Amino acid sequence: MLPMRRRLYIAFAATACSMLWMLVWRPEIVGFPKIRADWWPRQDTYIWRTVGQHYPLTSFRPLPTGKPKRLPAVQANFPPETAEGRETRLQRQGAIKDAFLRCWRTYKEHAWLHDEVTPISAQPKDNFGAWGATLVDSLDTLWIMGLRDEFNTAVDAVYNNITFANTTSTDPISVFETSIRFLGGLLSAYDLSGDRRLLSKARDVGDMLYKAFDTPSRLPVPKWDFHAAARGDKQSDPAQLLLAELGSHAMEFTRLSLLTNDPKYYETVARITDLLSETQMNTKVPGLWPTKVGITADTLDSGDEYTLGAEADSTFEYMAKMMALLGGQQPEYETMYSRSMDSAARHLFYRPLLPGNNGDILVSGTVRVNGHGTPKLETSAQHLSCFAGGMLALGGRLTANTTHIELAKKLTHGCIALYKAVPLGIMPEACRLTACPDDSTSCDWNAHQPETQTGTETIEARDNLPPGFTDMHARYYILRPEAIESVFVLYRVTADAALLDRGWEMWMAIDRATRTERGTNSAILDVHPGQGETPPPMSDSMESFWLSETLKYFYLLFSEPGVVSLDEWVLNTEAHPFRRLVPGR
Repeated sequence: MLPMRRRLYIAFAATACSMLWMLVWRPEIVGFPKIRADWWPRQDTYIWRTVGQHYPLTSFRPLPTGKPKRLPAVQANFPPETAEGRETRLQRQGAIKDAFLRCWRTYKEHAWLHDEVTPISAQPKDNFGAWGATLVDSLDTLWIMGLRDEFNTAVDAVYNNITFANTTSTDPISVFETSIRFLGGLLSAYDLSGDRRLLSKARDVGDMLYKAFDTPSRLPVPKWDFHAAARGDKQSDPAQLLLAELGSHAMEFTRLSLLTNDPKYYETVARITDLLSETQMNTKVPGLWPTKVGITADTLDSGDEYTLGAEADSTFEYMAKMMALLGGQQPEYETMYSRSMDSAARHLFYRPLLPGNNGDILVSGTVRVNGHGTPKLETSAQHLSCFAGGMLALGGRLTANTTHIELAKKLTHGCIALYKAVPLGIMPEACRLTACPDDSTSCDWNAHQPETQTGTETIEARDNLPPGFTDMHARYYILRPEAIESVFVLYRVTADAALLDRGWEMWMAIDRATRTERGTNSAILDVHPGQGETPPPMSDSMESFWLSETLKYFYLLFSEPGVVSLDEWVLNTEAHPFRRLVPGR
């Protein structure tokens, strides 16, 4: 038996060590403010803080840390929940959580620390730097679902095993994907948990990505030669960028600057915002930027395609979300949001001609500009564009624009209708549709069916297409989240309980078509297979956004409205929640 004095010394030392650990890593547990990263010495041996900048910034604008505006509330006032409604909601939420756990455990068992696991063959797969994309992308989902033990295990693994240093099996690196998945995932998990190890890792990723902006124009290299950059080689300006690659770093870099009090990240993306703001009304479709852009104000409008879909989506998405993130402190984001959505309403949105449609839905298409400068609408539909309903619901609330709220409803229900239009119950990646006549207020399917000669085959019958479709050139579904994202946001904005049932119908269709024998979910190759091809063929792929976005949005749809409230949080394009700057905080 140890003497009493020694036992007291040991107990005191243990208590002191425990308190020190909490003060350093989890200060909010003991009621202290979170320790800002700039209070701590930098790790000067970390490679991305030792490789010099060839084109360094020499001045930095002040961080937007002033008093945020009191923006209009985003979320609706929800009525009291009935006992029956609560029971149904919790059953549905439990089913989503079970699906997540099945996929998570398969990843953990067969591909731990790798980017992905193949859901059928259960093999590791690395295509995002081999830095554990699914692991990092899923951190905040683990926290939101209350899986604290799994979360703590995952944070330990990230902190102790993933360095983002000078090696990767993927070259070149996608700067955009690394920003939204890794930097976004770490910042969100820190904002939710307060575990300062995550902020430390986020700063490491931020300093790595900062090097990708070390070009004469200070615009990012989209497909980045990681190893050449680590050697200190000079980097050239990109010849051209996709719009999403240019404008989709704003949330992540801004939040990192706010948390570390280091203005360099914010300055980098603020310069891009300046470029977009300067050029917005001078494009061939004023208010919109093309999918392919140049790197100067004179050359930015170099493309001829304008869409809210692939290669452009998240730049438009971030206008409203930056307004929310910064509490309206930078008015150019509200201006750019309003201009872009008003232009999209004029040029991109159209009414699809579908069975059962009464004309009260919209789909976002694509505009192409010919050699004479005349915009022409292509009545296409992309699953990626289905985020637009949620964007307009959020932006409409923040700007008190009721017209945008109505557009949000019609766009969201347009994507729900496209899910229902396919017998499998899942919208394809991309397709083309018949549009309702512009000169008619009626959009009745029966009234506008083209007259056909006897024996003439319809397009739908000839090409095995659902009614109303004229083409389905990308028939696959890769577990994308955009449609359920808009259902979730619109539900939080309107409290329309019918959206809960629409979301559940979507979930049932997706899970039925994509669940594998081991209980994971796989991308499928064809949402509209021919007769005798049921179930649809699978591609043995489960990208990290399935756990980060799709399952999170389904789970949040069936959560109480206060869970990740949109009045306190704003989610990046990978569904990672960041704390908003709001008055009184």
